[in-house]
Amino acid sequence: MKPKLEDVAKLAGVSKTTASHVLNNRGYLSEKTLEKVHDAMETLNYQPNAAARQLFKQKTGLIGLIFPTVSNPFFGELVNYLEYELYQRDFKVIIGNSLQDTHKETDYLNQLLAGQVDGLILGTHNQGIAEYKYSHLPVVAIDRVMNSDIPIVESDNYKGGILATQRLINAGVTRIIHTNGPSSLETPAQRRRTAYEKVMTDYGLEPHTFTIDFRLSFAEKKQRYNELFEIYPDMEAIFVSNDVDAGIVMSIAKERGQNIPADLLVVGYDGTELMRNMVPELTTIVQPIEEMAKVAVDVLLKRISGTKTELEYILPVDLWEGETSNR
Repeated sequence: MKPKLEDVAKLAGVSKTTASHVLNNRGYLSEKTLEKVHDAMETLNYQPNAAARQLFKQKTGLIGLIFPTVSNPFFGELVNYLEYELYQRDFKVIIGNSLQDTHKETDYLNQLLAGQVDGLILGTHNQGIAEYKYSHLPVVAIDRVMNSDIPIVESDNYKGGILATQRLINAGVTRIIHTNGPSSLETPAQRRRTAYEKVMTDYGLEPHTFTIDFRLSFAEKKQRYNELFEIYPDMEAIFVSNDVDAGIVMSIAKERGQNIPADLLVVGYDGTELMRNMVPELTTIVQPIEEMAKVAVDVLLKRISGTKTELEYILPVDLWEGETSNR
């Protein structure tokens, strides 16, 4: 028969209340009392009831992670690091692939408001959801602007834009195209566009930013990138908003009989471990994904405890020197 807390208290020679305080680390307790209760738990092989402990602490021990899709290498790697960091701090995770579904995302937010999860870490684009307007929610965003109170953890998108554009200019090309999401979308990633346009202008070159909606399917993206090749037939280089799309661009270039890097230079963005192993030749801006996960968890735990946090955390990026930007 599975031992109960009453059995532990009886064996230790203390009251059930005292045994409960030991279990939940509450109040002042002598070393002798702590030792007796822990010895009794070990002797009986007592396993605490997790649900009861959570109720006692008024915490669920659950954190919600909401991202567009973990099938994307960047989000998949990020969620992997987030889960690891949270587990080290005794939290379990609920992972939600929002797939840009505002109803699904609202449901997760309502779970937070109802006390079913202790906090949320998200990287979605659904900024119009009313629940985000609540002040001081234990929520942290990664590379997304949700409201004026939710802290953001991000890579240095502006520096990344400079590194990518400068790398291509240093290779001797002038007709450089940049792809980015809709300008109406509030995200720090727009700083890549700002940096690209500034560097191009500083060199007396004409910037051209081509908009790609992140919600497009793979087939739709491929069609859109084919349009890019038609609109800019004389382009010499392209700074792509992410590595997956950079792969699409390289595939289309090959289908059109172009050689990379002889005919077209390419620089991506994200630098996940998966892409660096699968396409090591791709020059890309590497985001510090593991560090971003650590910072996001640290900030979230501060929010949960009521500790004041900054509203923006910008982490440094690096350039992965692949072959696709060398001529």
